[in-house]
Amino acid sequence: MKNRLLNVSLNRNLKFILPLSILLGWYCSTTIGGLPETALPKISSVGTTAVEMIRSGELYADLGISLRRVLVGFFLASTIGITLGILMGISKKISEFFQLTLTAMRQIPMVAWIPLIILWAGIDELSKIVVILFAATFPIIVNTINGIDSTSKSFLEVAEVYRMSKWDTFRKIYLPSALPALFTGLRLSLGISWMAVVASELIASSSGIGFRLNDARSLMRSDVVIVCMFVIGSVGLLMDKIICIAAELATPWKNN
Repeated sequence: MKNRLLNVSLNRNLKFILPLSILLGWYCSTTIGGLPETALPKISSVGTTAVEMIRSGELYADLGISLRRVLVGFFLASTIGITLGILMGISKKISEFFQLTLTAMRQIPMVAWIPLIILWAGIDELSKIVVILFAATFPIIVNTINGIDSTSKSFLEVAEVYRMSKWDTFRKIYLPSALPALFTGLRLSLGISWMAVVASELIASSSGIGFRLNDARSLMRSDVVIVCMFVIGSVGLLMDKIICIAAELATPWKNN
């Protein structure tokens, strides 16, 4: 019994080993190894900088701007991606009409779109939202189509036998079958949305967490850079957890 409890405890704490090892290596390299502050600041310096940025409100302001852009872009990408994915998954004609163009566009890296989007929309809010829209829509479309395609043929045959309407067939058969894959697409899309907004703010912006990161780089403030990176990673992790919880609530049959 004791061995079993010990194994359970080790499994639960296993995920903390790598982060703690990284922190230990960081501490040793800056304290014992004597790395310069411009290359890698001490943990204490980063902590002090984080407190200063929080007290000044600078961190909250930058984070709020970036999150607002992500939420708007992600909402638009979800609406377009889910709608188009469902239509392409159900209708072969619609799929053939869009597939070639969307597949070609999906192969172009997001970074390659940013200069063109800036030319179209400038460096204001619109360009950030368009960047997110371009980056986040494709994972939703692809995963929604895969979810629709995975619908059991036997279920569709039963729907035909009972002469279910197209709406009832979609609502009772296609949608439940597609939900797990759809949420996978939403999860990927949300992460990509967060990375896309930071990337667009790094290249052309006067506000947001990406702008703060790039500004700190130009000023050789490695402590601010690391604070921003930590915030970006933490917020991304939190958003991923939220979408996972939403997926569990929407697909309770997967947990049984």
